[in-house]
Amino acid sequence: MKSCGISLATAAAAFGDEEKKMAAGKESGESKEGSSSLTAEEREALGGLDSRLFGFVRLHEDGARTKTLLGKAVRCYESLILKAEGKVESDFFCQLGHFNLLLEDYPKALSAYQRYYSLQTDYWKNAAFLYGLGLVYFYYNAFHWAIKAFQEVLYVDPSFCRAKEIHLRLGLMFKVNTDYESSLKHFQLALIDCNPCTLSSVEIQFHIAHLYETQRKYHSAKEAYEQLLQTENLPAQVKAIVLQQLGWMHHNVDLLGDKATKESYAIQYLQRSLEADPNSGQSWYFLGRCYSSIGKVQDAFISYRQSIDKSEASADTWCSIGVLYQQQNQPMDALQAYICAVQLDHGHAAAWMDLGTLYESCNQPQDAIKCYLNATRSKSCNNSSTLAGRIKFLQAQLCNLPQGSLQNKTKLLPSIEEAWSLPIPAELTSRQGAMNTAQQAYKAHHSNTEPVLGLSQIPLSQQSLPVHMITSSQVDGPSSPAKKKRTSSPTKNSSENWNRTVPLIPGQQQVHSWYLTPQKLQHLEQLRANRDNLNAAQKLILEQLESQFVLMQQGLHKGQSSHLAGPNDEQPPLSAGPAQYLQAASTAIQKQTGLQTLPSNSVTQGAALNHLSSHIPTSGGQQGITFTKEGKPSGNRSLVPETSRHVGDKPNGSASLKGLSNHVQQLMAEPVCSPNHGDSTSPNVQISDNPQVSALLVGKPSDSGGSGACDKVNNFHPTICTKTNNSVASSPSSIISTATPSPKSTEQTATHSVPSLNSPHSRLHTLNGEGPENSPSSIKTDLPIISQKSRSHIIPSMSVSIYSSSSEVLKACRNLGKNGLSNSHILLEKCPPPRPPTSPYPPLPKDKLNPPTPSIYLENKRDAFFPPLHQFCTNPKNPVTVIRGLAGALKLDLGLFSTKTLVEANNEHTVEVRTQLLQPADENWDPTGTKKIWRCESNRSHTTIAKYAQYQASSFQESLREENEKRTQHKEYSDTESVSSDSSGRRRKGPFKTIKFGTNIDLSDDKKWKLQLHELTKLPAFVRVVSAGNLLSHLGHTVLGMNTVQLYMKVPGSRTPGHQENNNFCSVNINIGPGDCEWFVVPEDYWGVLNDFCEKNNLNFLMSSWWPNLEDLYEANVPVYRFIQRPGDLVWINAGTVHWVQAVGWCNNIAWNVGPLTACQYKLAVERYEWNKLQSVKSVVPMVHLSWNMARNIKVSDPRLFEMIKYCLLKILKQCQTLREALITAGKEIIWHGRTNDEPAHYCSICEVEVFDLLFVTNESNSQKTYIVHCQDCARKTSGTLDNFVVLEQYKMEDLIQVYDQFTLVSEFNMLLHCHHPLDIMP
Repeated sequence: MKSCGISLATAAAAFGDEEKKMAAGKESGESKEGSSSLTAEEREALGGLDSRLFGFVRLHEDGARTKTLLGKAVRCYESLILKAEGKVESDFFCQLGHFNLLLEDYPKALSAYQRYYSLQTDYWKNAAFLYGLGLVYFYYNAFHWAIKAFQEVLYVDPSFCRAKEIHLRLGLMFKVNTDYESSLKHFQLALIDCNPCTLSSVEIQFHIAHLYETQRKYHSAKEAYEQLLQTENLPAQVKAIVLQQLGWMHHNVDLLGDKATKESYAIQYLQRSLEADPNSGQSWYFLGRCYSSIGKVQDAFISYRQSIDKSEASADTWCSIGVLYQQQNQPMDALQAYICAVQLDHGHAAAWMDLGTLYESCNQPQDAIKCYLNATRSKSCNNSSTLAGRIKFLQAQLCNLPQGSLQNKTKLLPSIEEAWSLPIPAELTSRQGAMNTAQQAYKAHHSNTEPVLGLSQIPLSQQSLPVHMITSSQVDGPSSPAKKKRTSSPTKNSSENWNRTVPLIPGQQQVHSWYLTPQKLQHLEQLRANRDNLNAAQKLILEQLESQFVLMQQGLHKGQSSHLAGPNDEQPPLSAGPAQYLQAASTAIQKQTGLQTLPSNSVTQGAALNHLSSHIPTSGGQQGITFTKEGKPSGNRSLVPETSRHVGDKPNGSASLKGLSNHVQQLMAEPVCSPNHGDSTSPNVQISDNPQVSALLVGKPSDSGGSGACDKVNNFHPTICTKTNNSVASSPSSIISTATPSPKSTEQTATHSVPSLNSPHSRLHTLNGEGPENSPSSIKTDLPIISQKSRSHIIPSMSVSIYSSSSEVLKACRNLGKNGLSNSHILLEKCPPPRPPTSPYPPLPKDKLNPPTPSIYLENKRDAFFPPLHQFCTNPKNPVTVIRGLAGALKLDLGLFSTKTLVEANNEHTVEVRTQLLQPADENWDPTGTKKIWRCESNRSHTTIAKYAQYQASSFQESLREENEKRTQHKEYSDTESVSSDSSGRRRKGPFKTIKFGTNIDLSDDKKWKLQLHELTKLPAFVRVVSAGNLLSHLGHTVLGMNTVQLYMKVPGSRTPGHQENNNFCSVNINIGPGDCEWFVVPEDYWGVLNDFCEKNNLNFLMSSWWPNLEDLYEANVPVYRFIQRPGDLVWINAGTVHWVQAVGWCNNIAWNVGPLTACQYKLAVERYEWNKLQSVKSVVPMVHLSWNMARNIKVSDPRLFEMIKYCLLKILKQCQTLREALITAGKEIIWHGRTNDEPAHYCSICEVEVFDLLFVTNESNSQKTYIVHCQDCARKTSGTLDNFVVLEQYKMEDLIQVYDQFTLVSEFNMLLHCHHPLDIMP
């Protein structure tokens, strides 16, 4: 990339001369420090400072010099930017972003990073930039974008020095997003890494244990907690939090014993926890709950009192106190306690319900109704239907009362409006006053540290939030909830009260950060009138208010709330739930972080936020005690107590997390970018206090449409364009089609692009400069122009051609690996990390969203073997093909796969069972039947064919019995019709019937299933399980369910959730009968849209169970093929097609995968291989291994397919040679190991990436001949010098060279000459 202006080298020289001239012209009031230039020594010191030092460099006390130097550098850079009118080299902005990040000035860091992103075409090669950007997104709780940034770091540089930190943060964010499987994987990857990290290993172990608890795997959690307690020199705070969790689990979980035993253990654990940490308000609260449950009222009151004394007043604590008072028949005291609870947390459903119950017991139904209504409006309410019934009952009672009877009646309690304005109990006000005094005294004596309270205690005026994120509470100044006068009742103008939360405790949600109250509008006018006489602080407030005013005028609340809203208008985890749920996960890695009490059974999305704990110090000062292996304090790390949500007097088990890293704002500012909206915004930040500098960094306003914050943000990206239909731009299709960027596409949407790593790019790459079909030429990649010294984190590229000989390739590769080992992507370095395709443009009209399904009717065997049938099925334009009557045409004996025959053949064969809810095929409701969702509940267990056959038969008999009963009762519909829309209307509000689906039954054993497998050889070659033209037949080993047959045994309603096949291979599915199946199919082009929907619904597209909402798809202009598969029909799913299936009747199905020998199939398989790697998901098909076997076994005449395979071979050949030379240079012996026949491909036992040729095996594993394989990156993380590993070689370099050189493009004519020779399938 060419420099866009002044380079860093020029800048360095300019700092010595030009800046002095600029400084001379500045006002005399400016400090000398601000105008000084950088010396050579300072420039050299700055050269080693970037985002990788975040969290590992102290900027206070002994690090004051570094902080001063960074501040000076920022001023120098900003002044040069101003002088150059923004025309400086892109790397200049990257460095500026690093410096601001290390200074923890996140708005400026984000602004500089975004500017670099918009200027640097190959920004993704800069791992330090991606890491810094991820840290900033993490700080703003923009987890969607933080995850993407961190994943791309690991993709472009798996050996990145902060990989452990990235895995830790990914684990925390996935935990928040309830993607527990991904969370566990990243925690485990962080745990095995011996590099430094901002959490200790015991803290990571605590997170893993708590993850089990959150998943309700209580025995695993208990075992992990107890194992953690056995750790030597366990820090007191970790010990306290572990004991606290064990105590709370024993109180809540019935599986851990009878009530008396459980409570006894719970009290013991909590008492031991308080011995380790007597100041834990959370432990005192839990102890109070335990005492209350066994009737020790006085002990419970004492514990609650201690809880209030030891920590911030908690809504949960006051709610529990109210329950105790109510049980003791002290209604007035109970009322005051409940009022305290709901004032501390307006959305505390349990307190509102208990308050309603109290009013109802005092015969005040009107007040009870108001409380119940407030409870139903809370996000944390999980029994809305029960409350709705209670409200209707009370309203009916009121209607039947004589007129005026209520007015004449003496009330036992004040009304809710009166109670809201009652004086706050003295104990709470005195407690709050004492706390505020103590905090002020603490600050006075500890100016460099923050009290660890979840929300940053830095004065709000000093906190750097983007302008449109500053909430009304920040402008007004903080206030204690106990000192606020209760001026409004939640029952008055309830919608306003529910949307305007008072900043009562850390993390309470602010819905519209840009909304200006009348008081603020008046304040704005006053400041404007006195603009010339304002001090610096007042000018800042004026600027903030004016920015908010502009946003408010432009009416952006719809757009912004769309970024915040999750499915069904729920708030996403970043801002969901009441205050206790909002103590953001993102606060777990903060400089003031601490392990939190995390009650386990968190069900809601918001609750997951709370389950992040241990604090992680950031780069700046205000650090706390860090836990090191030696146990020495190195900063300030406190373990903050949390609260748990309850229902009545029982918690639902979620707890608030107070404090996780880079001290993320608990104000839950909007996500920087919404994952679901292409024109979503990022924080509107300023790079400098100087508005001229800010304007230069942000860029000039665009002339095109867009408004408000969107315009300001999108100016970071002046050249980002929409992606074309083929999605080549930023998907791994460019694998193989990469080299020279093509001309940029139209920029009509530039101002609406998302300033994130997921924005579609116009940087299309094609093979040979024109397209994959054109003549070959050398592939060249350009290194970015970087004026600084080269950094190791910039990935090098090389100039090679797929038509080079192996000797030329090895010569080009020589010595590349001596300064570090390369990564293992099939993709060319020039190509960016893979991204999902955007929805094809132009969108389809609404009448084209239900296209007819391509179907072919067979009458005889000749039709089945007619060549055009193969061509029709594999045509990429046909996402699915239904071949009707195949079984009849080929005279297939489907009875061999009937339940009766299966039981007779192998009745004890294993069946995986999925327990599901019987629902309408085109709908998916939550278990209560109240709202449509995407998450598909499907719990796994195992049984045998005989037992499932018995269930299948009994289900059928039961259905017949019910149908007969309904006929006798003259019912119009039977249960067997529950899949119809009529039935769905009846059932949607009620509980759903539970069904069991027998899936993934392995039929690979040709001895057990000889007759069944032989029958399938009657099929045409292109759909057979094994054939020379099937790529999966060239793997040389078995991949269950892919190149083997699997059976499915179904009852009506059995669901195969939405998915693409493994590595995007085609699939074949035959319905055995006797019942039908209903299929839903979406073309491959639209998988990116479905991936976005999954992310919006907190689902993992690759790993979660999901069932699309058809209304969502149609609204997004996604076409859906829908059809019925009858017995004997074969369904061909083309490469990459998304599909989901539901059984209409009782039936069995058989299925397997095939890989047509086409360029489209290979391209999509490799794209998914790379996407899986980015997502840390194992690729079931080892594409590297397969590519080499294809080169050995197959003659290719298609130029596109040949170029793709040849390029893959070239890439792997280069990696093998580079790695080999690096190991030899390091003095590491490579031991010949070889391969056996039918030996499967190898995967890393840690990160699950494919490992080819050179296997890293521990000395112990090698001596025991267990050969537990590691990739080189995981091996180095475990043992930096590889001392504990041996390297085993499976292929001689000469053999690989021979395969590479002999794999050549064959003409069609030669193919015809050789077509009569069968293709051998080699291992």
